[in-house]
Amino acid sequence: MKWIVLAILVVIVPYTWVTFHYRKPGKAFEPYGDLKKQANVKRLLSAGFHRVTLVAERPADLGPTSVVTGARATTAATPGGIPDVLGQALLETPHLPNRVAGLIAASTANRLLAYTLQFTAGFSDNRESLHSAHLYSKDNELFILVHFEPLPGELLSRTKESVVRLTIPAGALESGNYQVTLVGTGNSVSWPLQVH
Repeated sequence: MKWIVLAILVVIVPYTWVTFHYRKPGKAFEPYGDLKKQANVKRLLSAGFHRVTLVAERPADLGPTSVVTGARATTAATPGGIPDVLGQALLETPHLPNRVAGLIAASTANRLLAYTLQFTAGFSDNRESLHSAHLYSKDNELFILVHFEPLPGELLSRTKESVVRLTIPAGALESGNYQVTLVGTGNSVSWPLQVH
């Protein structure tokens, strides 16, 4: 028995030292997920899109004063669904809200400051949770896709609607006039945005 214990120690101790000494810092390579992300980025770039990750949160304070500092944007309802030009470039489509309503956003933005907007996302059931949000830009069009994911197990959210606040980081947009579309499956909302 002592030879077995000795053999285990002779193998485990050097293996542990080599593993910790030469291990790559950070997250390990995950072939399926990492290669899928790479392919998605390549397809977006070849279609002329740039993607920016947005800060997405469910705010505790729901007042419009914390979102809009200038004049409010004039919004228009548009048909739902991911536009064809973007849908063909995406490798994997996110789970979008059914309804987009109550948008609060400014009509102008300073490119050196963060741009914040707030809206209400509606669903057919109360099993959805906010996951992430991305801004896709091409020429003078901006598309905002907010990804939700199902709650695990038997968990349920309190309502079928969720107030979401999104923040576009400072420096993500160049100066110019844009048409912004916040995409939902049932309906979308668009508005003009001037960045200076």
